[in-house]
Amino acid sequence: ANDCLIRVVHPGADVDKFTPGSGRATERTRRELGIPFLAKVVGFVGRLQRLKAPDVLLRAAAPLIERSRGGDRPVRVLIVGGPSGSGLDKPLALQALARELGVKDVVDFVPPVSRRELVTWFHATDVVAVPSHSESFGLVAIEASASGTPVVAAAVGGLPTAVGDGGVLVDGHDPAAWAQELAALLDDPPRIDELGRRAARHAQDHSWDASVDKLLAASRS
Repeated sequence: ANDCLIRVVHPGADVDKFTPGSGRATERTRRELGIPFLAKVVGFVGRLQRLKAPDVLLRAAAPLIERSRGGDRPVRVLIVGGPSGSGLDKPLALQALARELGVKDVVDFVPPVSRRELVTWFHATDVVAVPSHSESFGLVAIEASASGTPVVAAAVGGLPTAVGDGGVLVDGHDPAAWAQELAALLDDPPRIDELGRRAARHAQDHSWDASVDKLLAASRS
């Protein structure tokens, strides 16, 4: 039998568009988006459907939100995206869950935005959550990383590759485990800053230019 060589070339992110923001830019961005500057903000970006598991994030964030109420740094959740696939059956299910959990007042639901606008939302968050049940790669994770925002992601599919050393991986989808990981990160701003720097460096290895270079190298070998 002939030997078969398989090389994997991952998708890339537009690292010219998705770039880290400065502290000053983050403060201005939050003010423009109506988000309290001192809030601890967890973001979710993606299609609102069961596969992407935004419900896991809401259930994990609910106890953190309740514990932070009345404090100087309340926890807030941003969900950017619209219903798709299985989510079209019940397009307002996530809003209903937020209401059921008693956190609707601090969960911002934002309709899908352009890629150019998306980087602004990444800059407004402390951490981006990617709790998907399955991901072939995880473009949101690498775009958030390129923006200097660390990712907390499920350890499935291509997400470990997309996250690299610029975030945290969670085994499984137990909201209690997710709450523990999110709380540990949100309570440690220096760690967020360090992971954000690592995330931005990691994303440079997954730019579209890097992907093209790897593809060309594979085709020549």
